[in-house]
Amino acid sequence: MLLEKEQIPLVEMESMNAVHYEDVDLINHLFEALLAYEKNVNDTNAIEVESAFEAWILHTVAHFQKEEEQMRSTQFPPYPMHKGVHDANLLLLRQLFASWQKSREIQPLKIYLIEELPMWLTQHIQTMDTVTARYLKTAISTVHV
Repeated sequence: MLLEKEQIPLVEMESMNAVHYEDVDLINHLFEALLAYEKNVNDTNAIEVESAFEAWILHTVAHFQKEEEQMRSTQFPPYPMHKGVHDANLLLLRQLFASWQKSREIQPLKIYLIEELPMWLTQHIQTMDTVTARYLKTAISTVHV
């Protein structure tokens, strides 16, 4: 297992925490598939890596779209900056996936998953998502009062 849910910072919106936990499950599944491929290079294991990677990307797209819609609908002032970080992250994931599909080299993906992703995810949640959740919670509760 690469990530433990207990390592993931919590924000003030339970729905965002739940999505982050889904991310952890998908990332761990991808990592386990990658390790299985590394141990036994074959088409079946390669297909599992691709399937897990695609599932994570699709989930990330939906995750970011929902968050961005909430930011837009509540007129969250730093929306453009937060969206820019989402866009850059999705671009990187798609580039890593394309590289994997082309070369099936595991090292770039392992380096990203082990060395870069945990720090990026934690930092993104502790900074942007924490501020966003606080704003959204206040904005949403104000609308429903």
